[in-house]
Amino acid sequence: MIRLVVIFAALALVRADVKFEIINREGGPVWVGVQGNPGHPHLHGGGFALNKGQTVTLSAPDNWAGRFWGRTWCDPGSKHCLTGDCGNKLECNGAGGVPPVTLVEITLKGWGGLDYYDVSLVDGFNIRAFIEPVGGRSRAGGHYTCKRINCLADVNGKCPEVLKIKHNGMTIACNSACNKFNTDQYCCRGAYNKPETCKSSTWPVNYPAFFKGQCPDAYSYAYDDHKSTFTCHASHYRIQFGA
Repeated sequence: MIRLVVIFAALALVRADVKFEIINREGGPVWVGVQGNPGHPHLHGGGFALNKGQTVTLSAPDNWAGRFWGRTWCDPGSKHCLTGDCGNKLECNGAGGVPPVTLVEITLKGWGGLDYYDVSLVDGFNIRAFIEPVGGRSRAGGHYTCKRINCLADVNGKCPEVLKIKHNGMTIACNSACNKFNTDQYCCRGAYNKPETCKSSTWPVNYPAFFKGQCPDAYSYAYDDHKSTFTCHASHYRIQFGA
C-alpha cells in the first residue's frame, strides 16, 4: 500500500507538457523570439527562423509563462532584424524584442489554475498575429474565455504618421506613444502609474484608441486589462504570425 502511494505521488509531480504550434503566414521569413518570464526557460534557446508557410511546434511545462514575438526584415549574415531585434542573434536566450513589437503573452496555470493570454500592442506593432487555444475548456462562457485573439489588421499601413517606423520609404512598424514621446503620461509612470490616473482618454492624443480600433481584443496601453486579457485551460495553443 505504501509503495502504491509513493508511485501515485511521483506521478502527480510529473508535469504535462503544453504544445505551442507556431505558424508563419507572412510573405517571407519571420524570426520568432521567445522569452520566458523570470524563473521560466527560454524555449528553443529563445528564438528560431520560420520560412514562409513553415510551422514549428514547441513544448513547455504546464506552468510556463512568457512571450512570443515575430522579428522581421532579418539579415542572416549580421543576424540583425529591423523590427523586434534581440541583439543581433537568432536565439535571443533571454533578451527581449526591441519595440515597436507585437507581443503574444501567456501564463499557464495562473490564478485559479487558468491560463491567461493576450496580444499586446503596448510596445507598438510590427507584425500581424493571433493566439488561440485548441480544444480548450473554460469554467464559464463569455467573450473573454477560450477565444482566438486576433490582431490581423493593416496597422502599419494605417499608422498615424508621427508613429510610423520606415525603411526605404516603407512603413515596417508602428510605434507606441510611450516609445515615441517617452513622457510619464504616455508611459503610465510617475504620477500616472495607476489606472485611476493613467487613462488614455485624457492624453493629449488618444493614440491607444487607434490601436484599439484596429485590433479590439488586443492590449492598447498599460491599463487596458479589462478588455484584453483572456482565460482558458488548454494543452495546445496555436500562434500565427501574418494572415
